[in-house]
Amino acid sequence: MVEQKSNNTVAIVTMIFLFAMISFVTNLAAPIGVIWKNQFQDSNTLGMMGNMMNFAAYLFMGIPAGKLLSKIGYKKTALIAIAIGLIGVFIQYLSGVVGATGTLFTLPLNFVVYLLGAFICGFCVCMLNTVVNPMLNTLGGGGNKGNQLIQIGGSFNSLAGTLTPMVVGALIGQITVNTAISDVNLALFIAMGVFAVAFAILSMVPIPEPHLKKETPTQHTIKDKYSAWNFRHFVLGTVGIFVYVGIEIGIPGTLNFFLSDTTAKGGGLDPANAAAIGGFVAGTYWFLMLVGRFVGGAIAGKVSSKTMLTAASGIGMLLVIAAIVSSVATKVSMPVFTGSGFEMTQVPLSALLLVLCGLCTSIMWGGIFNLAVEGLGKYVAAASGIFMMMVVGGGILPLVQNSVADSLGYMTSYWVIFAGLAYLLYYALIGSKNVNKDIPVE
Repeated sequence: MVEQKSNNTVAIVTMIFLFAMISFVTNLAAPIGVIWKNQFQDSNTLGMMGNMMNFAAYLFMGIPAGKLLSKIGYKKTALIAIAIGLIGVFIQYLSGVVGATGTLFTLPLNFVVYLLGAFICGFCVCMLNTVVNPMLNTLGGGGNKGNQLIQIGGSFNSLAGTLTPMVVGALIGQITVNTAISDVNLALFIAMGVFAVAFAILSMVPIPEPHLKKETPTQHTIKDKYSAWNFRHFVLGTVGIFVYVGIEIGIPGTLNFFLSDTTAKGGGLDPANAAAIGGFVAGTYWFLMLVGRFVGGAIAGKVSSKTMLTAASGIGMLLVIAAIVSSVATKVSMPVFTGSGFEMTQVPLSALLLVLCGLCTSIMWGGIFNLAVEGLGKYVAAASGIFMMMVVGGGILPLVQNSVADSLGYMTSYWVIFAGLAYLLYYALIGSKNVNKDIPVE
């Protein structure tokens, strides 16, 4: 009994580290994009391509990951995901070794190699997202203890999201013509090291598999007349998740590009530390998401998802439009989280306003999910897999936003974010109503 408890402790710690790795690997793409943006003569669209490839994997792996989990269980799925992640990060490292000699699809070979690595990492984080939440709940024995472990894991996830752009920004330092992907090798080595250790530990630790399906030859399935797609509020909710993840990634990703840009289009910061400040400011956004999740968790029992999503999207719209119309020349002192504490830093007012949006986006995933699956009954499991596919919005919407930034400017590109928030406000107020209560869900 004592040995089983000890094994569970090791497995729990490993899963929590993997929870953090999901965010660490995902959030590498946007700050590393600053390097590629510089190499492609300030093309924000190409700078955001790594992020796009990372999230594109969700479109292909969202539903298969859920099926794989049901067929081979938590442990094997997690081990496969970790191995894929290790390969993906290693390929990104190789992009710094290959160099820019040769082209493929008219793009430098090293950039194509990097995009391949980012895409493979997307498969990893999609699978881990499918595994980690239910595995932690199972290791905790379900109930309050299981939920507590998930909340702890979520906190580490947010902390990793906070630190990643800071670490990358600090490693990049001053952007020059010689800045290359090899400058952030330390971050890639950390990721590979954690993946390797997690694989070794998890392979030796027994994991309970209470939900592993064991099919018999006599089993057969009866095709259901309905599906989750027959519920209007769910369909609109899937669009909401697509839009939300795009908003969550687009706000800090484009802000990092804006502050790191030392040309006349950028935030007007000192070229010597613009990239580092951009990373720290983006990291502060993720830190406020961590704060917002704590606050949201504390009030969720008393405030409805509809109310929370309405308030968050409405306030977010006000902050974004204020950032769009504010002058870049208007500077304010902003407390920036540097990983070890806060420092007052001079940034454009628009940067402060956009960072505050982290408090709004922090509670949106849970709110949209709860509203979208309300009244779905037996269709909730299938709905969860579909939701995982729609995370692809985190790649597509920022790409669209940065295409706008290339042609019309950084702050103008935030109208894309404003439109997304407007949709979420509509969904909270009108689209989330279940108008298909006649469909049997038992």
